[in-house]
Amino acid sequence: MTGFGRGSATADEGTATVEIACVNRKQAEVVIQLPRELGELEARIRRAVLNTISRGRIQVSVQFDHSSGAPAPVSVDLRMVDALEAAFECISRHTGRNVAPEAGDFLRTAGIIRIEDGGLAAETVWSAIERALEVAIEQVLEMRSAEGTDLAKDLSTRLTALEKSAAAITTLAPGRPERYREVLTKRLRDAGLELDLQDERVLREIAVFADRCDISEEVTRLDSHFRKFREYMAGDEPAGRPLDFLCQEIHREFNTIGSKASDAGIAQHVVEAKTELEKIREQVQNVE
Repeated sequence: MTGFGRGSATADEGTATVEIACVNRKQAEVVIQLPRELGELEARIRRAVLNTISRGRIQVSVQFDHSSGAPAPVSVDLRMVDALEAAFECISRHTGRNVAPEAGDFLRTAGIIRIEDGGLAAETVWSAIERALEVAIEQVLEMRSAEGTDLAKDLSTRLTALEKSAAAITTLAPGRPERYREVLTKRLRDAGLELDLQDERVLREIAVFADRCDISEEVTRLDSHFRKFREYMAGDEPAGRPLDFLCQEIHREFNTIGSKASDAGIAQHVVEAKTELEKIREQVQNVE
């Protein structure tokens, strides 16, 4: 499920801004971008995100702006200064001319003057980043919740269609042995075999067929899966993976019904149900 959030929080050192963008993905993947000197906070940020979001590709961007007027630390490598002076003295002796370094020479020489990267201390600014992160996560969850409400309505409608298909199959199933007896009788007559319908062999064949095409267990399990599906949708816990598993089980039951029933009417309902179920499975991949 998709979502976006942005949070800001202020500390003495400056202002922390956190943006989170989340897109659909079956598993959880967290990508974090933050200033180099705050790299040690990545694990904390990742834990905070995964504690509330268990599916999706989550991109987290962290920025920290220093308070206005706060100077960036500057350091001077005095050993490099001495080395540069010694180099110019060496040049003077070699050329016989007085060659002295100027201010620009010290500025241009790499390593003499270093301006630090803001001097951010991870522990010092973490409280502000944490507050901004909480705000951003809350906004993401709100957006995902609104999307989830619409998705639940769609899933419920499609689940109702599956329940209707199962009910229609249940209505057709009891007539299968009788239709089979009619087909068997016609085939025997077409083959020139006149057998008493009460003949033990005919009755045994019909009984075997009735047992083989009995789908009462599959229908019972389907009803159980449908109830469980709705329970998960109505619950407060993350339900994406359980719903995905239930989709697999529902598909398995409809497959078995289709192979056991040997009936065109039932087969049509099975095809319709599997088509609808595939749409449900696609949506469930995006559920938290």
